[in-house]
Amino acid sequence: MGTIINTAAIIIGGILGYFFGNLLKERHQNTLNMACGVCVLFIGLAGALEGMLSIDGTNIVSGHSMLVIACMALGALVGEIINLEDRFEQFGEWLKIKTGNAKDQKFVEGFVTASLTVCIGAMAIVGSIQDGIYGDYSILATKAVLDLIIVMVMTCSFGKGCAFSALPVAVLQGGMTGLARLIEPVMTEEALANLSLIGSVLIFCVGLNLVWGKKIRVANLLPALVIAVIIAFLPVNV
Repeated sequence: MGTIINTAAIIIGGILGYFFGNLLKERHQNTLNMACGVCVLFIGLAGALEGMLSIDGTNIVSGHSMLVIACMALGALVGEIINLEDRFEQFGEWLKIKTGNAKDQKFVEGFVTASLTVCIGAMAIVGSIQDGIYGDYSILATKAVLDLIIVMVMTCSFGKGCAFSALPVAVLQGGMTGLARLIEPVMTEEALANLSLIGSVLIFCVGLNLVWGKKIRVANLLPALVIAVIIAFLPVNV
C-alpha cells in the first residue's frame, strides 16, 4: 500500500507540475529550477551533517569522514566500471520514445534527476521494510507527500519526464516490500545510519547538478550506498 501511495503521489505531482509549468515563462521555469536545486542542496546537506556531527558535552564533534571518503571513492570506481549513468540515460531514452515524447529534449534529464532525488534515502528502505513486515506504511505515506511536492516543482522546470520517476520508485520500493523479511536483518541501526549519511551526500550532489548544471555523474555514485551497508558489518570503526 505504501508504494502504491508513493507512486500515485509522484504521478499526481508530475501532472500538476506539467500543467502549472505550461503557464510559466522560461525565465520563471529557470528561477524555479534554481530554487528547487537550492532546496535539494539543503536537504542533502542537513542529512549529511546530521550523520557526521554529534554533541559531546558543550562541543560539536564531527565524525565518519573516512566512511564518506571510502564509500564515495569505492562507489565511484564501481559505478564508473558498470557505467550506471549511461545505462540510466539509455533507459530514459527508450522510455522517451515508447511514451511518445521523442521531441521532448528535457525528458531524459528530468527523468534521471527526479528518479535520483526520490529514490535515494533511508525513508524508502525503512518505509518499505515496515510496510512489508508490519503493514505500516506511515513512513512511505510521509515520503509520498514530500515526493509529490518535489516532483511537481521539478516538472515545472524539466517537463513530464519527472513524472516517470514513479517507475523506479514502484520497482525499488515494491521489491523491497516484497523482500522485507530478507532485507530486515541486514538493515541494522548502524547500516541505516550509514545509508542515510551517504544517501544525503548523493542528494546534495543532485542539488549541485540542479544549480550549476550537470557536473557530477550521480548515478555512477549509487554503489556507494551498497558499500555503506557493507562497512556497517566490518570490524572497523570509520
